[in-house]
Amino acid sequence: MPVFLVLVVGAAAGILGSHFMKLNVNIYLACAIGVLGTIVGGFALRGLMNVMLSTTGVLSLFLGAIFGVVVLIWIYRTYFSGR
Repeated sequence: MPVFLVLVVGAAAGILGSHFMKLNVNIYLACAIGVLGTIVGGFALRGLMNVMLSTTGVLSLFLGAIFGVVVLIWIYRTYFSGR
């Protein structure tokens, strides 16, 4: 997977995920969360989505990235926001 595609999809997923989860961060942190979420969710769920949903390419990467961003925000809110 090209690095540029991961950066673009991750930035979009981070901005959308932080907006929908109502996480008040600046755009740079939202993009960083998105790229990390893309690495975690996009690559971990990509094989599963190819088999189960018959999606390929950027769509499966984007759906996995959204899932990864939501999971990362949930982990942050659950374990780290009160400290």
